[in-house]
Amino acid sequence: MTARIRSVNVGASRDGVGSRGRASAIDKQPVASVEVRDPGPKRGGLGSGVVGDDVVSRRHHGGSSQAVYAVAREELDHWGGVLERVLPDGQFGENLTTQGLDVDGAVVGERWRVGSALLEVTGPRIPCATFGAWMGERGWVRRFTERGRTGAYLAVVEPGTVSTGDVVEVLERPAHGIVVPRVFRALCGDLEAADEVLGARVLDAQHHAELERSVARRTP
Repeated sequence: MTARIRSVNVGASRDGVGSRGRASAIDKQPVASVEVRDPGPKRGGLGSGVVGDDVVSRRHHGGSSQAVYAVAREELDHWGGVLERVLPDGQFGENLTTQGLDVDGAVVGERWRVGSALLEVTGPRIPCATFGAWMGERGWVRRFTERGRTGAYLAVVEPGTVSTGDVVEVLERPAHGIVVPRVFRALCGDLEAADEVLGARVLDAQHHAELERSVARRTP
């Protein structure tokens, strides 16, 4: 099956969606196409890399290395079976719902040509309380973490238009072979994975430094 964009999704901030009724833009709805661009830094930047998509908690979301979020339709279908409910495209708060692409098999740093845009895989999504509240499933964050297939954040290397039905072409794949779930394990406290990720220097400067500090606190 040719890897394609099944759905392009954007969300507006609204109250009562996040934990304790906080505002969130996790409720993403399908649109025909979007413009993507580098949003700049988390603080003081544009937030999302997707024009028309809101980012509420800029401390944890948005910025150049988290400009666009992609999830495989196949992963949504897996969880739909487990939870015995239909999970629509955009349910995980993703901007791009793919089909025929192993998003969680992506190597950090690999580049995708999608429409007229060039995107680069930067790492995993970290589940939060807002995600748990939105899903409404008991123990959701723990269950999602245990599975470890989070989808991938993407940076926008070249701005452009991404539309429903666009082919996803993998142009480059780094030789280090560190896939998104391995980085997720590192960020969740796996010291062996962390050493591997730090040694390969696959994260941006901010997240690399944060992981170094985390490892230092855990190492005798």
